[in-house]
Amino acid sequence: MSYLSAFERPLLLNKLSSNHYDLVIIGGGITGVGIALDAASRGLKTALVEKYDFASGTSSRSTKLVHGGLRYLKQFEVALVREVGRERAIVHELAPHLVIPEKMLLPIVEDGTFGKFLTSIGLMVYDVLAGVEKPDQREMLSKEETLEHEPLLEYAHLKGGGLYAEYRTDDARLTIEVMKTAAKFGADSINYVEAVEFEYDKEGIVCGITCKDLLNDITFVINADYVVNAAGPWVDDLRQINHSMNEKHLFLTKGVHIVLPHHKFPVQQSIYFDVPDGRMIFAIPRGKVTYVGTTDTEYKGNVNHIIANKEDVDYLLKAIAHTFPQIKLEASDVVSSWAGVRPLIHEEGKSASEISRKDEVFESSTGLISIAGGKLTGYRKMSEKVVDLVVKRRYKEDGTKPPVCQTESIDLCGGETLPNNKAVNKYIQKIYQQIEKGGLTEYDAWYLVSNYGTQSDAIVNRFFELRPLNIAPIALLKAELWFTVNKEMVFGLLDFYMRRTGRFYFDIESVYSSQQIVLEEFEKYFHWSTDKIQQEIVELEQALQEAANFE
Repeated sequence: MSYLSAFERPLLLNKLSSNHYDLVIIGGGITGVGIALDAASRGLKTALVEKYDFASGTSSRSTKLVHGGLRYLKQFEVALVREVGRERAIVHELAPHLVIPEKMLLPIVEDGTFGKFLTSIGLMVYDVLAGVEKPDQREMLSKEETLEHEPLLEYAHLKGGGLYAEYRTDDARLTIEVMKTAAKFGADSINYVEAVEFEYDKEGIVCGITCKDLLNDITFVINADYVVNAAGPWVDDLRQINHSMNEKHLFLTKGVHIVLPHHKFPVQQSIYFDVPDGRMIFAIPRGKVTYVGTTDTEYKGNVNHIIANKEDVDYLLKAIAHTFPQIKLEASDVVSSWAGVRPLIHEEGKSASEISRKDEVFESSTGLISIAGGKLTGYRKMSEKVVDLVVKRRYKEDGTKPPVCQTESIDLCGGETLPNNKAVNKYIQKIYQQIEKGGLTEYDAWYLVSNYGTQSDAIVNRFFELRPLNIAPIALLKAELWFTVNKEMVFGLLDFYMRRTGRFYFDIESVYSSQQIVLEEFEKYFHWSTDKIQQEIVELEQALQEAANFE
Protein backbone atom coordinates (compact mmCIF):
# COMPACT_ATOMS: atom_id res chain seq x y z
CA MET A 1 0.00 0.00 0.00
CA SER A 2 1.28 3.48 -0.83
CA TYR A 3 0.42 6.67 1.01
CA LEU A 4 -0.08 9.96 -0.81
CA SER A 5 -2.92 11.56 1.13
CA ALA A 6 -2.04 14.06 3.84
CA PHE A 7 -4.78 12.47 5.93
CA GLU A 8 -3.03 9.09 5.90
CA ARG A 9 0.18 10.48 7.35
CA PRO A 10 -0.28 8.82 10.80
CA LEU A 11 -0.62 5.43 9.10
CA LEU A 12 2.51 6.09 7.06
CA LEU A 13 4.52 7.12 10.12
CA ASN A 14 3.48 3.92 11.85
CA LYS A 15 4.47 1.86 8.82
CA LEU A 16 7.87 3.54 8.52
CA SER A 17 8.70 2.95 12.18
CA SER A 18 7.47 -0.66 12.35
CA ASN A 19 8.76 -2.15 9.07
CA HIS A 20 12.19 -3.21 7.88
CA TYR A 21 13.14 -1.81 4.47
CA ASP A 22 15.63 -2.92 1.87
CA LEU A 23 16.54 0.70 1.23
CA VAL A 24 15.90 4.07 2.86
CA ILE A 25 16.66 7.28 0.98
CA ILE A 26 17.36 10.65 2.58
CA GLY A 27 16.26 13.53 0.34
CA GLY A 28 13.03 14.23 -1.53
CA GLY A 29 14.44 16.11 -4.49
CA ILE A 30 14.50 14.77 -8.04
CA THR A 31 17.48 12.49 -7.35
CA GLY A 32 15.96 10.99 -4.21
CA VAL A 33 12.55 10.30 -5.71
CA GLY A 34 14.22 8.99 -8.87
CA ILE A 35 16.15 6.48 -6.75
CA ALA A 36 12.91 5.54 -4.96
CA LEU A 37 11.15 4.83 -8.27
CA ASP A 38 14.06 2.82 -9.67
CA ALA A 39 14.48 0.79 -6.47
CA ALA A 40 10.77 0.11 -5.91
CA SER A 41 10.26 -0.87 -9.55
CA ARG A 42 13.05 -3.44 -9.17
CA GLY A 43 11.22 -4.97 -6.22
CA LEU A 44 13.12 -3.37 -3.34
CA LYS A 45 11.10 -2.38 -0.28
CA THR A 46 11.83 1.33 -0.29
CA ALA A 47 11.33 4.29 2.03
CA LEU A 48 12.19 7.97 1.55
CA VAL A 49 12.28 10.88 3.99
CA GLU A 50 12.47 14.59 3.19
CA LYS A 51 13.08 17.10 6.00
CA TYR A 52 11.04 19.87 4.38
CA ASP A 53 8.63 19.50 1.47
CA PHE A 54 9.32 17.41 -1.61
CA ALA A 55 11.36 19.43 -4.15
CA SER A 56 11.76 22.30 -1.69
CA GLY A 57 15.52 22.53 -2.27
CA THR A 58 17.37 22.67 -5.57
CA SER A 59 14.69 20.63 -7.35
CA SER A 60 12.23 23.54 -7.43
CA ARG A 61 14.82 26.22 -8.16
CA SER A 62 16.36 25.31 -11.50
CA THR A 63 15.90 27.03 -14.87
CA LYS A 64 13.03 24.57 -15.35
CA LEU A 65 14.51 23.10 -18.49
CA VAL A 66 15.19 19.46 -19.24
CA HIS A 67 17.96 20.51 -21.57
CA GLY A 68 20.86 19.00 -23.43
CA GLY A 69 23.58 21.21 -22.02
CA LEU A 70 24.74 23.15 -25.06
CA ARG A 71 27.08 25.18 -22.86
CA TYR A 72 28.95 22.01 -21.89
CA LEU A 73 30.27 21.69 -25.43
CA LYS A 74 32.42 24.73 -24.64
CA GLN A 75 33.94 22.71 -21.80
CA PHE A 76 34.38 19.68 -24.11
CA GLU A 77 32.13 17.53 -21.91
CA VAL A 78 31.01 15.47 -24.88
CA ALA A 79 29.90 12.45 -22.87
CA LEU A 80 27.74 14.63 -20.61
CA VAL A 81 26.01 16.25 -23.59
CA ARG A 82 25.40 12.84 -25.17
CA GLU A 83 23.94 11.38 -21.98
CA VAL A 84 21.66 14.26 -21.03
CA GLY A 85 20.52 14.60 -24.64
CA ARG A 86 19.37 11.02 -24.66
CA GLU A 87 17.83 11.37 -21.21
CA ARG A 88 15.73 14.40 -22.05
CA ALA A 89 14.18 12.49 -24.96
CA ILE A 90 13.30 9.63 -22.60
CA VAL A 91 11.78 11.90 -19.94
CA HIS A 92 9.76 13.67 -22.63
CA GLU A 93 8.30 10.32 -23.67
CA LEU A 94 7.50 9.43 -20.05
CA ALA A 95 5.76 12.74 -19.28
CA PRO A 96 4.99 14.67 -22.49
CA HIS A 97 2.61 17.00 -20.63
CA LEU A 98 5.41 18.09 -18.28
CA VAL A 99 8.45 17.98 -20.56
CA ILE A 100 7.51 20.16 -23.51
CA PRO A 101 9.55 20.80 -26.68
CA GLU A 102 10.74 24.38 -26.82
CA LYS A 103 12.59 25.97 -29.72
CA MET A 104 15.45 28.03 -28.30
CA LEU A 105 16.80 31.02 -30.19
CA LEU A 106 20.54 31.67 -29.92
CA PRO A 107 21.28 35.20 -31.23
CA ILE A 108 24.71 35.65 -32.80
CA VAL A 109 26.11 39.10 -32.01
CA GLU A 110 29.33 40.98 -32.63
CA ASP A 111 32.03 39.97 -30.11
CA GLY A 112 29.62 37.41 -28.64
CA THR A 113 30.32 34.03 -27.10
CA PHE A 114 29.47 32.20 -30.33
CA GLY A 115 30.45 33.18 -33.87
CA LYS A 116 28.35 32.21 -36.87
CA PHE A 117 30.55 29.36 -38.10
CA LEU A 118 31.24 27.89 -34.67
CA THR A 119 27.57 28.19 -33.74
CA SER A 120 26.54 26.24 -36.83
CA ILE A 121 29.13 23.53 -36.16
CA GLY A 122 28.37 23.50 -32.42
CA LEU A 123 24.62 23.14 -32.91
CA MET A 124 25.16 20.41 -35.50
CA VAL A 125 27.40 18.47 -33.08
CA TYR A 126 24.84 19.11 -30.35
CA ASP A 127 22.07 17.60 -32.52
CA VAL A 128 24.18 14.51 -33.19
CA LEU A 129 25.27 14.01 -29.58
CA ALA A 130 21.81 14.69 -28.15
CA GLY A 131 20.08 12.50 -30.72
CA VAL A 132 17.77 15.30 -31.87
CA GLU A 133 15.17 14.14 -34.38
CA LYS A 134 15.27 15.72 -37.83
CA PRO A 135 12.26 18.10 -37.48
CA ASP A 136 13.83 19.62 -34.36
CA GLN A 137 17.41 19.85 -35.59
CA ARG A 138 19.22 23.18 -35.69
CA GLU A 139 18.28 25.87 -38.15
CA MET A 140 20.66 28.72 -38.91
CA LEU A 141 19.02 32.11 -39.43
CA SER A 142 20.00 35.31 -41.20
CA LYS A 143 19.87 38.62 -39.36
CA GLU A 144 16.43 39.38 -40.80
CA GLU A 145 15.09 35.90 -39.99
CA THR A 146 16.37 36.19 -36.43
CA LEU A 147 14.53 39.49 -36.00
CA GLU A 148 11.36 37.88 -37.33
CA HIS A 149 11.62 35.32 -34.56
CA GLU A 150 12.40 37.98 -31.96
CA PRO A 151 11.85 41.65 -32.91
CA LEU A 152 13.04 42.85 -29.50
CA LEU A 153 16.67 42.01 -30.29
CA GLU A 154 18.99 44.94 -31.02
CA TYR A 155 19.46 45.40 -34.77
CA ALA A 156 22.88 47.08 -34.82
CA HIS A 157 25.06 44.31 -33.36
CA LEU A 158 23.01 41.31 -34.49
CA LYS A 159 24.64 39.05 -37.11
CA GLY A 160 22.17 36.17 -37.24
CA GLY A 161 20.97 33.34 -35.05
CA GLY A 162 20.42 29.68 -34.55
CA LEU A 163 17.33 27.72 -33.51
CA TYR A 164 17.83 24.52 -31.59
CA ALA A 165 15.80 22.09 -29.50
CA GLU A 166 15.25 22.30 -25.77
CA TYR A 167 12.52 21.05 -23.41
CA ARG A 168 10.69 23.15 -20.84
CA THR A 169 9.38 21.66 -17.59
CA ASP A 170 8.25 22.46 -14.07
CA ASP A 171 10.98 20.89 -11.95
CA ALA A 172 8.87 20.64 -8.79
CA ARG A 173 5.94 19.03 -10.62
CA LEU A 174 8.33 16.57 -12.27
CA THR A 175 9.68 15.64 -8.84
CA ILE A 176 6.17 15.16 -7.43
CA GLU A 177 5.10 12.95 -10.33
CA VAL A 178 8.19 10.75 -10.04
CA MET A 179 7.48 10.40 -6.31
CA LYS A 180 3.85 9.46 -6.96
CA THR A 181 4.91 6.95 -9.61
CA ALA A 182 7.31 5.40 -7.09
CA ALA A 183 4.38 5.08 -4.69
CA LYS A 184 2.54 3.00 -7.30
CA PHE A 185 5.38 0.48 -6.97
CA GLY A 186 5.10 0.51 -3.19
CA ALA A 187 7.67 3.13 -2.16
CA ASP A 188 6.78 4.91 1.09
CA SER A 189 7.75 8.59 0.88
CA ILE A 190 7.14 11.22 3.52
CA ASN A 191 7.87 14.93 3.84
CA TYR A 192 8.67 16.98 6.94
CA VAL A 193 10.69 14.14 8.45
CA GLU A 194 14.37 14.85 9.10
CA ALA A 195 17.13 12.24 9.31
CA VAL A 196 19.07 13.29 12.42
CA GLU A 197 21.36 10.30 13.02
CA PHE A 198 22.39 6.96 11.57
CA GLU A 199 21.79 3.56 13.10
CA TYR A 200 24.70 1.03 13.04
CA ASP A 201 24.93 -2.73 13.47
CA LYS A 202 27.56 -4.55 15.54
CA GLU A 203 30.10 -4.28 12.72
CA GLY A 204 29.62 -0.51 12.47
CA ILE A 205 27.65 -0.71 9.22
CA VAL A 206 24.75 1.67 8.68
CA CYS A 207 21.44 -0.16 9.14
CA GLY A 208 18.90 2.63 9.34
CA ILE A 209 18.25 6.22 10.37
CA THR A 210 16.88 8.03 13.38
CA CYS A 211 14.22 10.48 12.23
CA LYS A 212 12.37 13.44 13.66
CA ASP A 213 8.84 14.19 12.52
CA LEU A 214 8.92 17.97 12.26
CA LEU A 215 5.13 18.32 12.22
CA ASN A 216 4.59 16.45 15.49
CA ASP A 217 8.00 16.61 17.18
CA ILE A 218 8.24 12.81 17.40
CA THR A 219 11.46 10.81 17.00
CA PHE A 220 11.50 7.30 15.52
CA VAL A 221 13.80 4.85 13.71
CA ILE A 222 13.56 3.45 10.18
CA ASN A 223 15.43 0.18 9.83
CA ALA A 224 16.92 -0.73 6.46
CA ASP A 225 19.63 -2.86 4.88
CA TYR A 226 20.98 0.09 2.88
CA VAL A 227 20.93 3.86 3.32
CA VAL A 228 21.34 6.38 0.49
CA ASN A 229 22.16 10.02 1.10
CA ALA A 230 20.61 12.05 -1.75
CA ALA A 231 20.19 15.26 0.23
CA GLY A 232 21.52 17.66 -2.40
CA PRO A 233 23.11 20.70 -0.71
CA TRP A 234 22.91 18.88 2.62
CA VAL A 235 24.88 15.81 1.44
CA ASP A 236 28.03 16.85 3.29
CA ASP A 237 26.09 17.55 6.49
CA LEU A 238 25.00 13.93 6.57
CA ARG A 239 28.46 12.69 5.63
CA GLN A 240 29.82 14.61 8.61
CA ILE A 241 27.26 12.97 10.91
CA ASN A 242 28.41 9.66 9.43
CA HIS A 243 32.09 10.65 9.97
CA SER A 244 32.78 9.87 6.33
CA MET A 245 34.01 13.17 4.90
CA ASN A 246 37.16 12.93 2.80
CA GLU A 247 39.00 15.13 0.30
CA LYS A 248 35.88 15.16 -1.87
CA HIS A 249 33.34 17.78 -0.84
CA LEU A 250 30.59 19.98 -2.22
CA PHE A 251 31.05 23.33 -3.90
CA LEU A 252 27.76 25.24 -3.77
CA THR A 253 26.91 27.76 -6.47
CA LYS A 254 23.93 30.09 -6.29
CA GLY A 255 21.50 30.43 -9.17
CA VAL A 256 18.85 33.16 -9.26
CA HIS A 257 15.89 33.64 -11.60
CA ILE A 258 13.59 36.65 -11.80
CA VAL A 259 9.99 36.71 -13.01
CA LEU A 260 8.59 39.62 -15.02
CA PRO A 261 5.09 40.24 -16.38
CA HIS A 262 5.11 39.19 -20.01
CA HIS A 263 3.85 42.59 -21.12
CA LYS A 264 6.96 44.13 -19.51
CA PHE A 265 9.32 41.76 -21.32
CA PRO A 266 7.25 40.43 -24.26
CA VAL A 267 9.66 37.98 -25.88
CA GLN A 268 7.99 35.87 -28.53
CA GLN A 269 9.98 32.74 -27.74
CA SER A 270 12.70 31.32 -25.49
CA ILE A 271 16.12 32.90 -25.97
CA TYR A 272 19.62 31.92 -24.82
CA PHE A 273 21.72 35.07 -24.95
CA ASP A 274 25.10 36.58 -24.09
CA VAL A 275 25.98 38.46 -20.94
CA PRO A 276 28.89 40.95 -21.05
CA ASP A 277 30.98 38.86 -18.62
CA GLY A 278 30.98 35.92 -21.07
CA ARG A 279 28.20 33.88 -19.51
CA MET A 280 24.90 32.99 -21.15
CA ILE A 281 21.43 33.24 -19.65
CA PHE A 282 17.88 32.26 -20.63
CA ALA A 283 14.72 34.33 -21.10
CA ILE A 284 11.69 32.04 -21.24
CA PRO A 285 8.06 33.08 -21.76
CA ARG A 286 5.62 31.00 -19.73
CA GLY A 287 1.94 31.84 -19.67
CA LYS A 288 1.49 35.28 -18.13
CA VAL A 289 5.16 35.91 -17.40
CA THR A 290 8.72 35.82 -18.72
CA TYR A 291 11.40 34.47 -16.42
CA VAL A 292 15.12 35.14 -16.76
CA GLY A 293 18.16 33.38 -15.31
CA THR A 294 20.45 32.23 -14.07
CA THR A 295 23.31 33.63 -12.06
CA ASP A 296 26.22 31.37 -11.15
CA THR A 297 28.22 32.47 -8.10
CA GLU A 298 29.89 30.68 -5.22
CA TYR A 299 27.58 30.40 -2.19
CA LYS A 300 28.66 30.10 1.45
CA GLY A 301 25.52 31.31 3.21
CA ASN A 302 22.64 29.57 4.95
CA VAL A 303 21.58 26.63 2.78
CA ASN A 304 18.21 26.52 4.52
CA HIS A 305 17.31 30.05 3.46
CA ILE A 306 18.47 31.16 0.00
CA ILE A 307 16.99 34.27 -1.57
CA ALA A 308 17.74 36.61 -4.45
CA ASN A 309 19.35 39.89 -3.43
CA LYS A 310 19.64 43.27 -5.13
CA GLU A 311 23.02 42.39 -6.64
CA ASP A 312 21.56 39.24 -8.25
CA VAL A 313 18.59 41.13 -9.66
CA ASP A 314 20.69 44.02 -10.95
CA TYR A 315 22.96 41.55 -12.74
CA LEU A 316 20.03 39.97 -14.59
CA LEU A 317 18.37 43.31 -15.40
CA LYS A 318 21.65 44.62 -16.83
CA ALA A 319 21.95 41.45 -18.91
CA ILE A 320 18.49 42.07 -20.35
CA ALA A 321 19.30 45.73 -21.05
CA HIS A 322 22.51 44.73 -22.86
CA THR A 323 20.75 42.43 -25.33
CA PHE A 324 17.36 44.16 -25.42
CA PRO A 325 18.16 47.89 -25.08
CA GLN A 326 14.61 48.97 -25.92
CA ILE A 327 13.30 47.09 -22.86
CA LYS A 328 13.38 49.40 -19.84
CA LEU A 329 13.14 47.43 -16.61
CA GLU A 330 13.64 48.22 -12.94
CA ALA A 331 13.77 46.04 -9.84
CA SER A 332 10.20 47.09 -9.06
CA ASP A 333 9.07 45.30 -12.25
CA VAL A 334 10.12 41.93 -10.81
CA VAL A 335 6.97 40.24 -9.51
CA SER A 336 8.63 37.09 -8.18
CA SER A 337 11.95 35.27 -8.07
CA TRP A 338 13.57 32.09 -6.90
CA ALA A 339 17.07 31.23 -5.75
CA GLY A 340 18.76 27.92 -5.12
CA VAL A 341 22.15 26.28 -4.94
CA ARG A 342 23.73 23.64 -7.13
CA PRO A 343 25.50 20.93 -5.08
CA LEU A 344 28.56 20.53 -7.33
CA ILE A 345 31.73 18.57 -6.61
CA HIS A 346 34.66 20.82 -5.67
CA GLU A 347 37.44 21.06 -8.26
CA GLU A 348 40.58 22.89 -7.20
CA GLY A 349 41.25 26.14 -9.06
CA LYS A 350 37.96 26.27 -10.96
CA SER A 351 35.34 29.04 -10.75
CA ALA A 352 31.63 28.51 -10.13
CA SER A 353 30.75 28.43 -13.84
CA GLU A 354 33.73 26.22 -14.78
CA ILE A 355 33.03 23.34 -12.38
CA SER A 356 31.64 20.21 -14.00
CA ARG A 357 27.97 19.32 -13.56
CA LYS A 358 28.81 15.61 -13.49
CA ASP A 359 27.45 13.54 -10.64
CA GLU A 360 29.57 11.42 -8.32
CA VAL A 361 28.82 8.63 -5.85
CA PHE A 362 30.66 8.37 -2.52
CA GLU A 363 30.76 5.12 -0.51
CA SER A 364 31.80 5.28 3.13
CA SER A 365 33.42 2.50 5.16
CA THR A 366 30.16 2.31 7.13
CA GLY A 367 28.19 1.46 3.99
CA LEU A 368 26.52 4.83 3.52
CA ILE A 369 26.02 5.65 -0.17
CA SER A 370 25.98 9.36 -1.05
CA ILE A 371 25.38 11.00 -4.41
CA ALA A 372 25.98 14.63 -5.37
CA GLY A 373 26.42 16.80 -8.44
CA GLY A 374 24.53 16.13 -11.63
CA LYS A 375 21.66 17.84 -13.41
CA LEU A 376 17.88 17.68 -13.41
CA THR A 377 18.01 16.16 -16.90
CA GLY A 378 20.17 13.27 -15.76
CA TYR A 379 18.16 12.26 -12.70
CA ARG A 380 17.14 8.88 -14.12
CA LYS A 381 20.70 7.78 -14.93
CA MET A 382 21.93 9.03 -11.56
CA SER A 383 19.22 6.97 -9.90
CA GLU A 384 20.13 3.93 -11.96
CA LYS A 385 23.78 4.24 -10.93
CA VAL A 386 22.88 4.27 -7.23
CA VAL A 387 20.35 1.43 -7.39
CA ASP A 388 22.75 -0.68 -9.47
CA LEU A 389 25.23 -0.32 -6.62
CA VAL A 390 22.63 -1.33 -4.03
CA VAL A 391 21.36 -4.39 -5.90
CA LYS A 392 24.88 -5.59 -6.67
CA ARG A 393 25.66 -5.52 -2.98
CA ARG A 394 22.38 -7.16 -2.08
CA TYR A 395 22.32 -9.93 -4.66
CA LYS A 396 26.02 -10.67 -4.34
CA GLU A 397 25.21 -12.15 -0.93
CA ASP A 398 22.78 -14.79 -2.23
CA GLY A 399 24.27 -15.31 -5.68
CA THR A 400 21.12 -14.47 -7.66
CA LYS A 401 21.05 -12.19 -10.68
CA PRO A 402 20.22 -8.57 -9.72
CA PRO A 403 17.15 -6.98 -11.37
CA VAL A 404 17.91 -4.34 -13.97
CA CYS A 405 16.64 -0.78 -14.31
CA GLN A 406 13.31 -0.41 -16.09
CA THR A 407 12.48 3.27 -15.50
CA GLU A 408 13.13 4.05 -19.17
CA SER A 409 9.72 2.55 -19.93
CA ILE A 410 7.71 3.58 -16.83
CA ASP A 411 5.32 6.42 -17.69
CA LEU A 412 5.03 9.07 -15.00
CA CYS A 413 1.73 9.93 -13.34
CA GLY A 414 -0.37 12.12 -15.60
CA GLY A 415 1.36 11.01 -18.78
CA GLU A 416 0.28 7.39 -19.02
CA THR A 417 -2.14 7.84 -21.93
CA LEU A 418 -0.47 10.84 -23.59
CA PRO A 419 2.05 9.36 -26.03
CA ASN A 420 3.13 12.59 -27.75
CA ASN A 421 2.68 16.35 -28.12
CA LYS A 422 -0.27 15.92 -30.46
CA ALA A 423 -2.09 13.88 -27.83
CA VAL A 424 -1.30 16.50 -25.17
CA ASN A 425 -2.68 19.32 -27.31
CA LYS A 426 -5.78 17.30 -28.11
CA TYR A 427 -6.31 16.63 -24.41
CA ILE A 428 -5.94 20.37 -23.60
CA GLN A 429 -8.73 21.10 -26.06
CA LYS A 430 -10.88 18.39 -24.50
CA ILE A 431 -10.40 19.90 -21.06
CA TYR A 432 -11.12 23.38 -22.41
CA GLN A 433 -14.40 22.25 -23.95
CA GLN A 434 -15.42 20.93 -20.54
CA ILE A 435 -14.34 23.82 -18.31
CA GLU A 436 -15.51 26.55 -20.70
CA LYS A 437 -19.05 25.65 -19.62
CA GLY A 438 -18.03 26.44 -16.05
CA GLY A 439 -16.57 29.83 -16.88
CA LEU A 440 -12.88 28.97 -17.21
CA THR A 441 -10.55 29.86 -20.07
CA GLU A 442 -8.24 28.16 -22.55
CA TYR A 443 -5.33 29.34 -20.40
CA ASP A 444 -6.83 27.42 -17.47
CA ALA A 445 -7.00 24.28 -19.62
CA TRP A 446 -3.36 24.68 -20.64
CA TYR A 447 -2.40 25.36 -17.02
CA LEU A 448 -4.16 22.24 -15.72
CA VAL A 449 -2.76 19.87 -18.32
CA SER A 450 0.79 21.26 -18.18
CA ASN A 451 0.73 20.72 -14.40
CA TYR A 452 -1.30 17.54 -13.94
CA GLY A 453 -1.66 15.81 -17.30
CA THR A 454 -4.56 13.35 -17.35
CA GLN A 455 -5.03 13.86 -13.62
CA SER A 456 -6.81 17.05 -14.72
CA ASP A 457 -9.95 14.91 -15.08
CA ALA A 458 -10.19 14.48 -11.30
CA ILE A 459 -9.64 18.20 -10.71
CA VAL A 460 -12.24 19.15 -13.32
CA ASN A 461 -14.80 16.81 -11.74
CA ARG A 462 -14.16 18.40 -8.36
CA PHE A 463 -14.35 21.86 -9.96
CA PHE A 464 -17.90 21.22 -11.17
CA GLU A 465 -18.90 19.91 -7.74
CA LEU A 466 -17.69 23.20 -6.21
CA ARG A 467 -18.82 25.52 -9.02
CA PRO A 468 -22.45 26.11 -7.86
CA LEU A 469 -21.24 27.84 -4.67
CA ASN A 470 -18.08 29.52 -6.03
CA ILE A 471 -17.02 31.75 -8.91
CA ALA A 472 -14.99 29.85 -11.51
CA PRO A 473 -11.40 30.81 -10.44
CA ILE A 474 -12.15 30.05 -6.79
CA ALA A 475 -13.78 26.73 -7.61
CA LEU A 476 -10.68 25.78 -9.62
CA LEU A 477 -8.38 26.83 -6.79
CA LYS A 478 -10.33 24.78 -4.24
CA ALA A 479 -10.38 21.80 -6.60
CA GLU A 480 -6.60 21.96 -6.96
CA LEU A 481 -6.15 22.18 -3.20
CA TRP A 482 -8.45 19.22 -2.69
CA PHE A 483 -6.40 17.19 -5.19
CA THR A 484 -2.97 18.15 -3.82
CA VAL A 485 -3.95 17.52 -0.19
CA ASN A 486 -5.51 14.15 -0.99
CA LYS A 487 -3.01 12.96 -3.60
CA GLU A 488 0.25 14.89 -3.12
CA MET A 489 0.82 15.34 0.64
CA VAL A 490 0.40 19.11 0.82
CA PHE A 491 0.56 20.50 4.36
CA GLY A 492 0.87 24.25 4.00
CA LEU A 493 0.42 27.37 1.89
CA LEU A 494 3.92 27.33 0.37
CA ASP A 495 3.66 23.62 -0.45
CA PHE A 496 0.57 24.45 -2.47
CA TYR A 497 1.47 27.77 -4.05
CA MET A 498 5.16 27.07 -4.81
CA ARG A 499 5.71 23.39 -5.41
CA ARG A 500 2.35 21.92 -6.51
CA THR A 501 0.78 24.68 -8.60
CA GLY A 502 3.65 27.04 -9.49
CA ARG A 503 1.30 29.99 -8.88
CA PHE A 504 3.88 31.69 -6.65
CA TYR A 505 6.20 32.08 -9.64
CA PHE A 506 3.96 32.13 -12.69
CA ASP A 507 0.69 33.69 -11.45
CA ILE A 508 1.63 35.70 -8.37
CA GLU A 509 -1.53 37.82 -8.53
CA SER A 510 -3.62 34.72 -7.86
CA VAL A 511 -1.64 34.16 -4.66
CA TYR A 512 -2.35 37.67 -3.38
CA SER A 513 -6.04 37.43 -4.25
CA SER A 514 -6.69 33.92 -2.97
CA GLN A 515 -4.52 33.41 0.11
CA GLN A 516 -7.37 33.99 2.59
CA ILE A 517 -9.63 31.53 0.79
CA VAL A 518 -6.89 28.89 0.64
CA LEU A 519 -6.10 29.47 4.31
CA GLU A 520 -9.74 28.87 5.22
CA GLU A 521 -9.72 25.64 3.22
CA PHE A 522 -6.61 24.46 5.05
CA GLU A 523 -8.33 25.21 8.35
CA LYS A 524 -11.23 22.98 7.32
CA TYR A 525 -8.91 20.15 6.27
CA PHE A 526 -6.45 20.18 9.18
CA HIS A 527 -8.24 22.04 12.00
CA TRP A 528 -5.28 24.36 12.48
CA SER A 529 -4.74 26.15 15.77
CA THR A 530 -4.59 29.95 15.93
CA ASP A 531 -0.81 29.76 16.30
CA LYS A 532 -0.49 27.52 13.24
CA ILE A 533 -2.66 29.86 11.16
CA GLN A 534 -0.53 32.83 12.16
CA GLN A 535 2.66 30.91 11.38
CA GLU A 536 1.43 30.09 7.86
CA ILE A 537 0.43 33.72 7.23
CA VAL A 538 3.82 34.99 8.40
CA GLU A 539 5.74 32.45 6.28
CA LEU A 540 3.77 33.30 3.15
CA GLU A 541 4.08 37.07 3.67
CA GLN A 542 7.82 36.74 4.24
CA ALA A 543 8.23 34.63 1.09
CA LEU A 544 6.23 37.15 -0.96
CA GLN A 545 8.35 39.99 0.38
CA GLU A 546 11.64 38.23 -0.33
CA ALA A 547 10.55 37.19 -3.83
CA ALA A 548 9.81 40.68 -5.12
CA ASN A 549 11.33 43.40 -2.92
CA PHE A 550 14.93 44.31 -3.79
CA GLU A 551 15.15 47.97 -2.83
